[in-house]
Amino acid sequence: MPLVTPLPADTNAEVAKMAEFFNETLGFCPNSVLTMMRRPRIAKAFIELNMAVMENQGRLTSTLKRLIAYISSNITGCRYCQAHTIRAAERYGAEAAQLENVWEYRTHPAFSEAERAALDFAAAASVIPNDVDDELSERLHRYWKEDEIVEMLGVISLFGYLNRWNDSMGTTLEAGAIDSGEQLLSRRGWDTGKHT
Repeated sequence: MPLVTPLPADTNAEVAKMAEFFNETLGFCPNSVLTMMRRPRIAKAFIELNMAVMENQGRLTSTLKRLIAYISSNITGCRYCQAHTIRAAERYGAEAAQLENVWEYRTHPAFSEAERAALDFAAAASVIPNDVDDELSERLHRYWKEDEIVEMLGVISLFGYLNRWNDSMGTTLEAGAIDSGEQLLSRRGWDTGKHT
C-alpha cells in the first residue's frame, strides 16, 4: 500500500499534460509523478529537472544515462526505480548484452572503458559515505569532458531524489515497469518488494 495515493492521470488538464511527457520514455506516466501532482509545483519542478538532466548535449547517450540511473538506483535499493531505469534503457536502445550484463560492466566486452568509468562513478557517488576519489576522478577525466561529468552527476542526483521519493512513498509499480523488472532483473533477485 503506497504512503500516498497517486492522482489519476486524467484528474485535470494540467495533470494529463504532464503525464504525456513520460509516454516517450516509459510508455506510461509514473505513479511517482502522479503522487507529486498533489503539489503541482513539485511535479513541474521535477519534470523540468528531468528534462534538463536527460537532454543530450554531448557524447553521453540516452542509453548510458539510463544505465547510470539503474546502477545508482540499484546501489540505493529502490526497486521501483530499478524497474523504471532498466525499462527506459531498453526503450532507448541499450544492447541486449548490456542489459543482461549490466552488473558485469567492469569486465564484460559489451562495455567500453569510458562506459565503465561512468558506471563506476554512478556506483561511487550513490553510496553513503560517498566513494568518489582521486583515482576515479582521473579515470573520468581521461574519457569524458567536464560538461559530460556534470550531466552524469545530474543523472545520479536526479535518481537520488527519485530513490528517496519512491522508496519512502512505497510507490506502486506500473504493469510495464513490472514486466521489464521481471524480464531483465529477476535473475539477479529483483522483485516488486513493497511497490506492489
